[in-house]
Amino acid sequence: MVLGATGMANGQSDNTLGSSTSTDPAEPRQLRQPSDTATQKQDSDIKRASRGFDDDTKRDTDRTDSKSPQPSEFEIHVNKLAFPATEFRKGDPLPIRRLGSELMVETRQDREVVDFSPLVPSDYLISPGDEIVLSLWGSVDAELRLFVDRSGRITVPRVGTIMVSGVRYAELPEVIRLRVAQTFKNFQLSVSLGQLRGVRVFVTGFVARPGAYTVNALSGMANALVRAGGPSASGSFRDIQLRRGGKLVSKLDFYDLLLNGNRNADQTVQADDVIHVGPIGPQVGVIGSVNRAAIFELKPNETMADALRMAGGFSAVADTTRMVLERVDERATVRAVQVETAKADRTELRSGDVLLAFNAVTLATSQQRQNKRVRVEGEVLRPGDYVMPAQSTIADALAAAGGLTQSAFVFGTDFTRESVRVSQQENYERALRNLETEIALATSTQRITSADEAAAVSGRSAATARLIERLRTIKPSGRVVLQMPPDSRELPKLVLEDGDRLFVPPVPSSVGVFGSVFNAGNYLREDGRTLADYLQQAGGPKRGADAGSSFVLRANGTVVSNLQEKGWGGGIRSSFERLPALPGDTLFVPEELDKTTFVQYAKDWTQILAQFALGVAAFVTLTN
Repeated sequence: MVLGATGMANGQSDNTLGSSTSTDPAEPRQLRQPSDTATQKQDSDIKRASRGFDDDTKRDTDRTDSKSPQPSEFEIHVNKLAFPATEFRKGDPLPIRRLGSELMVETRQDREVVDFSPLVPSDYLISPGDEIVLSLWGSVDAELRLFVDRSGRITVPRVGTIMVSGVRYAELPEVIRLRVAQTFKNFQLSVSLGQLRGVRVFVTGFVARPGAYTVNALSGMANALVRAGGPSASGSFRDIQLRRGGKLVSKLDFYDLLLNGNRNADQTVQADDVIHVGPIGPQVGVIGSVNRAAIFELKPNETMADALRMAGGFSAVADTTRMVLERVDERATVRAVQVETAKADRTELRSGDVLLAFNAVTLATSQQRQNKRVRVEGEVLRPGDYVMPAQSTIADALAAAGGLTQSAFVFGTDFTRESVRVSQQENYERALRNLETEIALATSTQRITSADEAAAVSGRSAATARLIERLRTIKPSGRVVLQMPPDSRELPKLVLEDGDRLFVPPVPSSVGVFGSVFNAGNYLREDGRTLADYLQQAGGPKRGADAGSSFVLRANGTVVSNLQEKGWGGGIRSSFERLPALPGDTLFVPEELDKTTFVQYAKDWTQILAQFALGVAAFVTLTN
């Protein structure tokens, strides 16, 4: 049976110091903590002193919110250079900060984790306030949690006091075993440390929250620095000193820890130690196509190569041959210079310099020197994707695909280009914006004299908004209209671009008639027939059709409109009707948009006559 710090065996209530609850010598004896009031009071004082640093730590960290340090003027300057199109407002998080600043933000979880170092080093010295967990079994059975008192001793029931202060953690089990062996035989023990004592250190210099802080006894300089909020905007990450008794014990370069994982200089703090943060050294910014865009603090004799190494080197898409160096003191003259990467180890940097690495992928390169990736589909012998040499033409792409088949309709070739699609999309969006502006101006300046007119205007505005939304869903294809005769078997000698697509369709066998006709559809094409023949097959235009605006869309992408033909009258001109119907033609007769019924005409004229009659009556009255 195992007793805790206050537990007793067999339900007995014997409070005599060192009494045993087992009468049989062969049975394991059960130990309990001494019940002396003074001893208990001393232990409780030690416990409160040891645990008190938890509350002190919480008060220390609660003094200010654990927010990221305020950015410096140089950080704002670098972010404006890196993102010129972005307007940074006060309080907005900056994408590019000083190296290490994001690690100096202590979270609430960090505050709650007091014993953040579970492994105790073998050379750790036991001191007052430490908690020792002692387990005994064999001839004696006990599970004890003992605090080291102010005199550096622990008290074991039936054994007495043991001096442990100043003993190394690796030697502690042997020290306790020798003392317990004076009272008991044939036993084994296990010793470990429970809650560690707290030590108070002072963090001074250029830190976010200078002052005294209570930290874990195994805390290093970095832990205490994080507790104080880290270096301020004017504080150094590379000049952090540990002073003990007025002497310099260690000097920590935080970059050595961040970049190399080296903690050799991160010494464990002791009571009354002073951690002093010096002023910041020269700062440079590294932005653009690097693996870690940040602001770095330099030491003397560090060069452009060192700054590039701190930034993790170039990214995978960077131009590794050169960088741009912009100096603050040369903004009024040359401002920026180009530095070859081969000279990086010989290029010294000054405070305020900003290095920019170019992105080699986003830069527009010469198309004449590059091979072209094109796709050829349709009526060719070997359709597929091909890589063509520079200056190749459409004819070369067709030859690479094995040439045309017998059923190829060259006139209807669909040739699309990515650069054309992008340009079409930009122009289309610009046209839609202009249309929206014109409609908004027309609506806002229109005079409304009645509720009926207001309702009509509101309805038209809603319908226009729906139309514009539908128009926004239309995406240009990037098709390039190829000018050639209908019976041509050769394509124009157009130089290819990367991403071009060539589709050669078979010869269509029909002509389409759509729009405001009686029977829209596709009709079998026959040689010698004109557009009028197919329009007649579709029943001709309806009563509400705008026949004068009819047009035909050719297979090569060109459009022939009735309005282009010369003649009199508002209907379909004879010259347009006599045009021969080509394979793949699509004839479209639109609907008339602005229609006015007889009732609307009568209503409008009635209002005009009524107003005229009122005017005449008023004139007669005035003359009489």
